[in-house]
Amino acid sequence: MFSLRDCCLPLHPGKSLQPLPSLSRVMAAPKTQGAATQGEDSDGNRGGAGGVNYEDTKDYILEPLSLPESPGGTTSLEGSPSVPCIFCEEHFPVVEQDKLLKHMIIEHKIVIADVKLVADFRRYILYWRKRFTEQPITDFCSVIRINCTAPSEEQDNYFLLCDVLPEDRILREELQKQRLKEILEQQQQERNDNSFRGICMFCNEEFLGNRSILLNHMAREHAFNIGLPDNIVNCNEFLCTLQKKLDNLQCLYCEKTFRDKNTLKDHMRKKQHRRINPKNREYDRFYVINYLELGKSWEEVQLEDDRELLEHQEDDWSDWEEHPVSAVCLFCEKQAETIEKLCVHMEDAHEFDLLKIKSELGLNFYQQVKLVNFIRRQIHQCRCYGCQEKFRSKADLRTHMEEAKHTALLPEKQIWDQPQYYFPTYENDTLLCTLSDSESDLTAQEQNGNIAIISEDTSKLHALKQSSILNQLLLHESLKN
Repeated sequence: MFSLRDCCLPLHPGKSLQPLPSLSRVMAAPKTQGAATQGEDSDGNRGGAGGVNYEDTKDYILEPLSLPESPGGTTSLEGSPSVPCIFCEEHFPVVEQDKLLKHMIIEHKIVIADVKLVADFRRYILYWRKRFTEQPITDFCSVIRINCTAPSEEQDNYFLLCDVLPEDRILREELQKQRLKEILEQQQQERNDNSFRGICMFCNEEFLGNRSILLNHMAREHAFNIGLPDNIVNCNEFLCTLQKKLDNLQCLYCEKTFRDKNTLKDHMRKKQHRRINPKNREYDRFYVINYLELGKSWEEVQLEDDRELLEHQEDDWSDWEEHPVSAVCLFCEKQAETIEKLCVHMEDAHEFDLLKIKSELGLNFYQQVKLVNFIRRQIHQCRCYGCQEKFRSKADLRTHMEEAKHTALLPEKQIWDQPQYYFPTYENDTLLCTLSDSESDLTAQEQNGNIAIISEDTSKLHALKQSSILNQLLLHESLKN
């Protein structure tokens, strides 16, 4: 094994070495067996193509075995589901991409950066396989020298192929465009396909026609929404993947496994797990958004869209229309936009001074809430809280309370200061939202001169004229003249 502890970068010194974590990841991959695997003996000597690594030989089997479908050795490059090595005739299945990368690192000392961003890995390898036969590898790759402080015989050079090279960048972009074109064609074909046939994963009902019928049914009837049908590609494979997980008694969201089907159903229903796990990258290939930009997932694309929306958002609030919320009187249907106006109304019309009661009893916010809810409930039940007499209508109750002066006759505090009156009688009672702990709001309004002025009682006009302060002012003015 080699170490990257000491390395020098004669080419592209400003480029961060993104492939180095991938290199360690590939080197740490499980050792494989077979004719195409390179092994090492116990002395560290590398074996041939057919060498056997006895450390990997175990008595147990951890995965299903399958016989080879074709003879070992070299296979044809075209029309085969395998990917060739860039430099030799070794071939690996497309699904065993990591094995090929490991082979190229160990045998040919070449590292490919950001492999996950390559849209079509096989076409990418075939392209560079041809180019490396036309020009030396040093014309394309950066050189990484490892163990540069060690003796010269222990030093070694590795080659880094990355998108810093313009040709590599263009190749990756072209492969991405070609992949996107194929995906959009596949999506359009599925959208127009009316021969779709599928079974609901939850009720086993069969659906014929367009795929959207089944997807809309699961969203509407079972609250299982995997997205709009037009945003999904390879729908049959997607549904088969989900069905396989359910058949294995695995929750689609938390991905836990359960002992039987009924337990799994109850879990997904109670925990509201009838949805897929958004962090599972296995599902990314079934959504068109993940093919739109090179190297960007749906989360990154969505984050960019939200950021652009915030950047272009104007701070113009000229078209804002504020709809004032009115509070309703405790005793009648009178509404007011502010608590100050409402308190003035209740004091004038019903002789009920809420602010005075709050101040005299020293009520905090929660006690005010309980008092308002208590009065609301008593009025709703047509019962006078002063004498406990019950009436047929609210109008009769209001007439009685005003004539008997019972609106200000509150019962003992322990009667209405109960936990049950934390709950509002009317769920849209705006008056509860206007209550406050202190009188600072009213004090500020008094300083600004915005306090409501209550007119004097003019029923005894003659007595009012005799005791008015204006008389004293007039007298003082006449003596001065």
